[in-house]
Amino acid sequence: MLLHYAQNSRAVRVAWLLEELNIKYDIKKYAIGDKELRESEYKKINPLGRVPVLEDSDLVISESGAIIQYILSKYGQNKFVPDIESIDFPYYLQWFHYAEGMIMPQMNTIVVETILLPPEKRNEVNLARAMKLLTRMLDVVEKNMENKKYLTSEFTAADMMTGHAVIMSRELGVDFSEKQNLLFYVDRLLSRPALQKAWNL
Repeated sequence: MLLHYAQNSRAVRVAWLLEELNIKYDIKKYAIGDKELRESEYKKINPLGRVPVLEDSDLVISESGAIIQYILSKYGQNKFVPDIESIDFPYYLQWFHYAEGMIMPQMNTIVVETILLPPEKRNEVNLARAMKLLTRMLDVVEKNMENKKYLTSEFTAADMMTGHAVIMSRELGVDFSEKQNLLFYVDRLLSRPALQKAWNL
């Protein structure tokens, strides 16, 4: 099993799960924006030139959420997924998809406007709007985390998806001073040895 990985990317989610499950894997490291990701050889495995990509024997799969669901189904006996009859299950699904549906689109805009574009091409209006929307999306998570340790009643793959997005939001400079629940949540996730390792591969 080979994981194509870059620090501060969605690939951290996949490495986190593999570490939580204690699954052995190889890693190919890149930097975000690495020119190798845009070369034809890499685009044979991901035409978009992005990470993560997981190679498992003859299988090549991208998209962090899809990779996580694949690993859990094939190798993890759905360890970090509530039982389908559990009251947590529909909320698990909601929070699993909240990262990519609500948080990451705003973060993508912020990254483009603050990191990827040269200063003369940046748009302050786009940036301000994305920051405002991201704050609103995080406020929903903040409310959900009242008197809770995790997004549902126990640690699940939803925390790897949306929890990672929350952590990255803070890394991008979102003001968490009035988001005490999220501050505690982020610290709780970052204390997990599997995430610590995945973050610093």
